Amino acid sequence: MKILETDRLILRHQTPADLESLWALYCDPDVRKYIPDAPRTRDEARKELEWHMNGHPRRPELGLWATIHKETGRFIGRCGLLPWTIDQREEVEVAYLLAQAYWGQGLGTETAQAIARYGFEELHLSRLICMIEPENHASVKVARNIGMVLEKEMEDELGPYLLFSTAKGDRNASQTISS
Repeated sequence: MKILETDRLILRHQTPADLESLWALYCDPDVRKYIPDAPRTRDEARKELEWHMNGHPRRPELGLWATIHKETGRFIGRCGLLPWTIDQREEVEVAYLLAQAYWGQGLGTETAQAIARYGFEELHLSRLICMIEPENHASVKVARNIGMVLEKEMEDELGPYLLFSTAKGDRNASQTISS
C-alpha cells in the first residue's frame, strides 16, 4: 500500500518480496556504517521487514517503508517514521536509509522532506527528530536541509548520537518542508 509519493520516489508498506533487496542494502558496509542496530543476518532482516510490513506494531501509522525509485521501479531503501522514548518524552524520528548507488542525488532530502510533511500535515505530529551518529555528515546535512537544528548530543546503549529536531510551525521547517 502506497503511503506517499515524491517526484522521484514512492514510499509504500514493505512486502515479503522486498526481503532480498532489503538484505542487500544491509550487506553494504558503507550503508550500514551508521546504523548500529541494523540487522546482521538475513533472518534478522526478515524479522525487521515483517515487523514493519503493516506499519509499526505499536503505532501502525508509523514504520519503515519501502522506498521505490520511480524511474526504475527498484527498491532503493527503507525510510519512514519511528517512535522512540527519549528522556521520558515520546518522540517520532524521520528515518532514511538509501542504497549507496543513489547517494548524492538529493534523494535523501527529497524523502525526508516528504516524510516530515506527511508527519506534520497528515498525522498531525507536533515535533519530529532525527537521531544521527556524529560522523554521519550526509545525514546531518539532510536533517539541516529539512529545517532541523541540533538540539543536543546524547548517548544510549548503542553509543553517541546527535539529536536534531523541528516542531510544526518552526520557521526553518515550514520553509524547507513546504518547498
